[in-house]
Order: sequence, then structure tokens, then C-alpha cells
Amino acid sequence: MSTLFTRILNGEIPGRFVWREPEVAAFLTTGPLADGHTLVVPTEEVDRWTDASPETLAKVMEVARRIGAVQVEVFDAARAGLIVAGYEINHLHVHVWPSRSMAEFNFATADQNPDPDVLDANAEKLRQGLRAAGYGEFVPA
Repeated sequence: MSTLFTRILNGEIPGRFVWREPEVAAFLTTGPLADGHTLVVPTEEVDRWTDASPETLAKVMEVARRIGAVQVEVFDAARAGLIVAGYEINHLHVHVWPSRSMAEFNFATADQNPDPDVLDANAEKLRQGLRAAGYGEFVPA
């Protein structure tokens, strides 16, 4: 059975994509810790990050690094937060978001009912920043 993320990747469930390439994609989470909170996932179904091939893990982390650097700029943050948790969905994913303090590293504070218009605006802001940073070929229209 496909994971939730595979269903999003396949277009069966809508997603606010900010990055798309054959091996890795990234889309905004529906439970953000901060504006622009993004999930970076491999297209291959891998449950635990420790089971990923070195190449898959390297690709996921490189995309997360690029997105995080842009998030810091476009959302005026001090740093990019990064967590590999993996308990909520059995498909490797990296949480990356613009962070202002360690207090934001707490999933209990995630917005469980975000405004869809705000999510759309945050996705577009991040897409524009990624294009400006030279990653336009990976940014969906």
C-alpha cells in the first residue's frame, strides 16, 4: 500500500509543492511549526532514514539545505530548523522550516488548523525565493 507521501507525490492528494525532481520532492506541511515549514521526501518509499541509500539520503539533505537557506532569507529567520522524526508517516521525510528559537523545535506547538490562504501564500513566497536563488528548474509553476 502506498504511503500518504507517495499519494501526494502521485497527485492523488493535493500538495503545495515547492520543489520537484525525479528523486526528491518538497511540499509544505499541513501542520507547520512556522510559515514556510516544508517536508523534503524521496520519491522512493523508504521507511526509516537509516534504511535509505547513501545517495538518496544525500539528495534529500542537499535539497533540504537549499530550501533551508532560502527560507532563512525569504522568511527573515535566524536559522533553518531541521528534524528527521519519521513517526507520523512511514516514509522518510525531513522537516525544514525558518526558525527563530529552540522553542520552535516542538511539534506540540504546530498549527493543526492553518489558514489555506496563508499556506498558499507561503508556498508561493518560497517558490519565488527558490527561483531567485537559481533553482527555477526544480520549482513547479
